[in-house]
Amino acid sequence: MRFKRLVTCGDSFTEGMSDDIINGQYRGWADRIADVMAREVSGFTYANLAVRGKLVHQVVVDQIPVALSFITGKETLVTFHAGANDVLRPNYKSEIILPLYAKAVREIASTGATVLLFTVLERTGAKGKTAELWASRFGKFNENIRAVGAEVGAIIADANESGLLSDRQFLAKDRLHLNALGHERVAQGLLEKLGLPFDTNWRNSLLPSPTVHWSKKALDNVAWFVSFLIPWMWRRLRGKSSGDGRVPKHSAPVCWANN
Repeated sequence: MRFKRLVTCGDSFTEGMSDDIINGQYRGWADRIADVMAREVSGFTYANLAVRGKLVHQVVVDQIPVALSFITGKETLVTFHAGANDVLRPNYKSEIILPLYAKAVREIASTGATVLLFTVLERTGAKGKTAELWASRFGKFNENIRAVGAEVGAIIADANESGLLSDRQFLAKDRLHLNALGHERVAQGLLEKLGLPFDTNWRNSLLPSPTVHWSKKALDNVAWFVSFLIPWMWRRLRGKSSGDGRVPKHSAPVCWANN
């Protein structure tokens, strides 16, 4: 399939945090695969509706109706990634989120578009009760993704495949979002899955990280706590989100050949 249009929905993962910044916007894996798609098909267009921090119900209400209006059949590839922000919250309710996610996927698929879904990385190498809780939650969340994906014939990109994204060198300084290396790896994996030109070396392991002195690790932990964890906790306490007031990078399809 040579797609004529790419429409992406979701949260920070699809917006592109924390990739390189180009023209004031994070690049991200979606921009990267759009670059390749645009070289394959004349008149290719791309819309990225994702906004950081969004929960499943926000993506469903704010983005899905807009995405549906842009679909022109199976030659439109629609990507849907949402739910990680829900699962990470203390008051996560799987009995609400999982059916809502599945309903959104069915609605997209009913248009005839090609649908691309993503599982979430279940284990990052962290230890302890919190890590086990999140692994359990994400495991069940991923089961739901695979089930509805199989039901509608979606393409599924599995973040847990062979530990391909578990190396912390793919993470940005906030220890949550992907850096440029991570977004590039996701992009190349997706291009292979979509049958498009890709870098055949993308599965290669990175060289081991250099040994860091304990004092440097301690300073990094303090910097992370002050710069990322405290602001995140403060937003949660106030009921705020990093995406409040933000608009999508590309709220309507743009001709990507000129980018």
